[in-house]
Amino acid sequence: MKRSALLYIVLAGVLWGSSGIFVNLLSPYGFTPVQMTCMRSVVSALCMGIYLLVRDKSCFKVTLPQLLLYALSGVSVFGTATFYYAAIGYSSVSVAAVLMYTAPVFVMICSVAFLGEKFNLRKALSVVLVIAGSVLVSGLVAGANFSLLGTVLGLCSALSACVYNVVTRVQMSKGCRPMSATFYIFSVMAVISLCVCDPVDLVQKTARNPAYLIMLIIGIGVFTCVTPYLLYTLALRDIPAGTASSLAIIEPMSATVFSVVLFSEKLTLASITGIVLILVSVFLLSKSEE
Repeated sequence: MKRSALLYIVLAGVLWGSSGIFVNLLSPYGFTPVQMTCMRSVVSALCMGIYLLVRDKSCFKVTLPQLLLYALSGVSVFGTATFYYAAIGYSSVSVAAVLMYTAPVFVMICSVAFLGEKFNLRKALSVVLVIAGSVLVSGLVAGANFSLLGTVLGLCSALSACVYNVVTRVQMSKGCRPMSATFYIFSVMAVISLCVCDPVDLVQKTARNPAYLIMLIIGIGVFTCVTPYLLYTLALRDIPAGTASSLAIIEPMSATVFSVVLFSEKLTLASITGIVLILVSVFLLSKSEE
């Protein structure tokens, strides 16, 4: 197992976890969650398109069945990002990030229900832990800063991520190329975003402080999407998927650290306990898949 692969996973997790930084910096300018999703998807699609033009133009070739699968993935990734950004606005970066990270449990449930995977004691324990952790993280028990809408949006983000993971499994089983899939997923996501985000309003808001905001717009695409995806893909060449999933736990942890250090968000004992329970749940699931 190469050390560089481990480093790639850690860096990918930290970059994914930095999404909240960009959301907090962009929100004061009035950008909506859908508009931030649009920024991320358009920049990502352009970057991936340029990359494929230079490295492998054959990745642009796609069949109709593949395109339909990519479209479903694009819709789910659009939902994941939009719900996540909205959850941050109604709760906090740490709460939204940890709730989104319940996605592997939803994936497991769907895999057992629809893909014929076996349900065992470890998976049952993971479900119990993630439910308990979600209740604690949301603030429902402690009653501090509890937002029902924020919690629902965070879980919707996780459900959307679950759909993406399940569809991706189907794609890979049908021989879809990862780079091709990623480009078309980002492209579908960009088209949906542009149709619903009021792009004229987005441009007008950007014009208030163009140099600074364009830098943030590029950053949210490059640093929270394109770069971590490429790092994660490179790492999977040298380490098992289960190990990669375990190490990717750094994502919600880094998001929480960023929220506390940069934005002075406060964590209660209940929320810290909830975070630990959810991370243990995801870790158990990833170990069961090795």
